[in-house]
Amino acid sequence: MKEKKSPQRMCIACRTMRDKRELIRIVKSPEGVISLDFTGKKNGRGAYVCPSEACINKCRKAKLLNRAFSSQVDDEVYDNLIKELKLENG
Repeated sequence: MKEKKSPQRMCIACRTMRDKRELIRIVKSPEGVISLDFTGKKNGRGAYVCPSEACINKCRKAKLLNRAFSSQVDDEVYDNLIKELKLENG
């Protein structure tokens, strides 16, 4: 029996391909609200980032989420990403 392949996604910061489950999905809902999506099932446009502070800081510095969502992204979103990352890693 064939082993099921897991979907691959690219981190918008370091541009490496990884399993979808290894990355953090950031989603912009149709209403324009930007949030973290741990289920991978929220409605809207998604962008994937490695769960590392270096990649998140690179996103902030280069304004990569602005480009991914074609809109202005507040620093608060990046702060929440780093906060969630620290909670996740303990």
